[in-house]
Amino acid sequence: MPTEITINALITSERKKVWEYYTNPSHITSWNFADPSWHCPAAKVDLVAGGKYFARMEAKDGSFGFDFEAIFDEVKEFQSLSYAMPDGRKVKVQFLDKSPNTEVIVVFDAENENPVEMQKDGWQSILNNFKHYVESN
Repeated sequence: MPTEITINALITSERKKVWEYYTNPSHITSWNFADPSWHCPAAKVDLVAGGKYFARMEAKDGSFGFDFEAIFDEVKEFQSLSYAMPDGRKVKVQFLDKSPNTEVIVVFDAENENPVEMQKDGWQSILNNFKHYVESN
């Protein structure tokens, strides 16, 4: 059994907007990076079970980049989504209505190459960036 890591953020916004900003490629490219020295120049989302998620993540100086890809297992509009990465690891994202806020909870399977804390910190940084983006727009 892989190690599961949980991160979360309470976002000062209603759930429909949070969902839209999390799943729409035009928004994903504005927040999907852990550090200001990185960016997400491209994203594509086919938001249905069996649909593909794609995001290109790159260092702004061009020194490194990678494609993040997944296939959606389940999509419950405004509530949750789950997907599998090519290596078989699973991710589940919940959008909980805490009116007037929304809590986003992400549970993901850790990979075996990097320490669990490093993975948790990286994913949490991206989620924090998402929170800031939603609350600022």
